[in-house]
Amino acid sequence: MKLDSSIAAIVTGGASGLGEGTARRLAADGAKVAIFDMNAERGEMVAKDIGGVFCQVNVSDEASVDAGLAKAREAHGQERVFVNCAGIGWAEKTARRSSSTGEVSAHSAKGFQTVIGVNLIGSFLCASKSAAGMMTLDPLDGSGRGVIVNTASVAAQDGQIGQVAYAASKGGITGMTLPMARDLAREGIRVNTILPGFFETPIYQQMPPEVKVSLASHLQFPQRFGTPEEYADLVAFMVTSDYINAECVRLDAGARMPPK
Repeated sequence: MKLDSSIAAIVTGGASGLGEGTARRLAADGAKVAIFDMNAERGEMVAKDIGGVFCQVNVSDEASVDAGLAKAREAHGQERVFVNCAGIGWAEKTARRSSSTGEVSAHSAKGFQTVIGVNLIGSFLCASKSAAGMMTLDPLDGSGRGVIVNTASVAAQDGQIGQVAYAASKGGITGMTLPMARDLAREGIRVNTILPGFFETPIYQQMPPEVKVSLASHLQFPQRFGTPEEYADLVAFMVTSDYINAECVRLDAGARMPPK
């Protein structure tokens, strides 16, 4: 699929981090981009910068997703590219013992449900509803009707201590990649997933420098955090290369995460 002004794209989490990098790249390549995010101030600013449209969307809420899709499609038409970057982190052990009192407690059920709701259910809701919209389009020559790119994490395969909720949510995204691609194959809609490692995003930028140095030591080469632009490069490749489908690709400088 060639990216140009005839292509509408939607990026969730597009107000910052990997999503912002992707939104900016797709717009620079000529696509009409809509941003889904909860941060209205930042989202409006990025959308203005790239000549796009901002939609305040909670991806875990079906009505909110429907409203965002309606606004984006009114502005740009039916999207052919949908990129899921929205997500949240969570750190909590399956069960834990207090070092001071010895008291034991289980993982927060609400916390687990929240992470699954945003990261996994949110990605599914957006992908499913976007695919239904893509099915109304005529196929492009050799390129089908559309492309969906989901964002998982290396935690899906190398989940660390305290990442049980986050790893489960990202593992679910990798697990739905192949069946989703098979579901949509006859319609000419491709589905791929990226598993990023450590990237220069707001979450990691808030870490103390010594923590970032320690994390970078687990990378092979280059021993540095990735950039949103490098993530966006892979998104653009997955969109424009018609022969890549149903793939889960690690983007991590060869990292394999230790237990903690």
